[in-house]
Amino acid sequence: MQNPEVDIIDLSHDGRGVARIDGKTVFVAGALPGERVRLGRVQRHRNFDEASAEEILVRSPQRIEPRCAHFGTCSGCSLQHLSPEAQIAAKQHVLAENFERIGKVVPGRWLDPLGGEPWGYRRKGRLSVKWVAKKDKALVGFREVNPRFVADLARCHTLLPEVGERLADLGALVGALEARAEIAQIEIAAGDETVALTFRNLRPLSEGDRAALVAFGQRHGLAILLQPGGPDSVAPLWPDDVSLSFRIPASDIDIAFRPLDFIQVNAGMNQRMIARALELLDLARGDRVLDLFCGLGNFTLPIARVAGDVVGVEGEAALVARSRENAVRNGIANAQFHAADLAADQRGTAWAQAGYDKLLLDPPRSGAAAVLDYLPRKGTDRVVYVSCHPGSLARDAGTLVTQHGFRLVAAGVMDMFPHTAHVESIALFER
Repeated sequence: MQNPEVDIIDLSHDGRGVARIDGKTVFVAGALPGERVRLGRVQRHRNFDEASAEEILVRSPQRIEPRCAHFGTCSGCSLQHLSPEAQIAAKQHVLAENFERIGKVVPGRWLDPLGGEPWGYRRKGRLSVKWVAKKDKALVGFREVNPRFVADLARCHTLLPEVGERLADLGALVGALEARAEIAQIEIAAGDETVALTFRNLRPLSEGDRAALVAFGQRHGLAILLQPGGPDSVAPLWPDDVSLSFRIPASDIDIAFRPLDFIQVNAGMNQRMIARALELLDLARGDRVLDLFCGLGNFTLPIARVAGDVVGVEGEAALVARSRENAVRNGIANAQFHAADLAADQRGTAWAQAGYDKLLLDPPRSGAAAVLDYLPRKGTDRVVYVSCHPGSLARDAGTLVTQHGFRLVAAGVMDMFPHTAHVESIALFER
């Protein structure tokens, strides 16, 4: 059947519409639940098919006009055609479905979704760079939906404006360099006062190229760094000293970081997320808290302002060193930090054997399954779990409920990445 018409019955985890033809699932790019669409070319697979929406026959009332001219080509966003209110509702639906299907659990109550400014929010990111000789042009942007190609972007509305409005300028800058074919990517990192661009240069740059980068940074007020090798090779080009930090005003905390360090991408949402985590932990001055996957101390240091003691554990030793530096920077003496591979069994360590009243988990996408083999220990009656992947959260929620005797008291989503299908969430467990 050529160009079949289908009804869209759901939204997939990656933001595509879901339909069924003769019982087989079809993922439809550009389609929304409640719509009837005519499909473009269907790519057939054994267990599912893929297609795009060639024509919208019945339009969802939640469909809006995408702001970005590159929507549908660039892979950076997949939900700009869905209203912001409907986006966050769809993410809460994804979380609920994962809880029920994977974890076999249901929250006692749903937390109000946390939302914020949907544009210009992205303070951390990695731009791909590609010199295209046939076009005599350097492309700077995110990958296309077909990841073999870099999207030809003029601007990005989700990046902070200091960078998002200058993608064409960055392309022109790279295209004029002698080493234009050896610039692989540009890492964006923004503190409260400074926006830094780290250029990954695959060969040493000439004096002319270095001067061009410095002039660009000076003209636009951007710090410029070079990365000729691994992460430890990053060094400032202009100015001589690049200092990055962000404040958490509610806790009177200032966190310093380096350009390649992990920080939460959305500054405003990070503030609201920390506040919610502290509220759910319900801290008292005598509490002893364990913060696993603590990074730079994004949660650990605010917890230390309220609790008696807090122990942060992180797998990357460099981040642990900077966590300790940030504790000193903020005059915090009741926080300890340890470096440990949390994907391995750490039950024999002193920090894992200690007693804690409360536990905060903020793991990577893979979740905290290895940790839950030996934690939380007896005496820990409250767990707050911050998640960037609903599937691993749902799996771990099932473990906490069935193996550790907890109840899933509350859960909700936080729109850390508006216009994308990324689901950031938080859950409270008690026993």
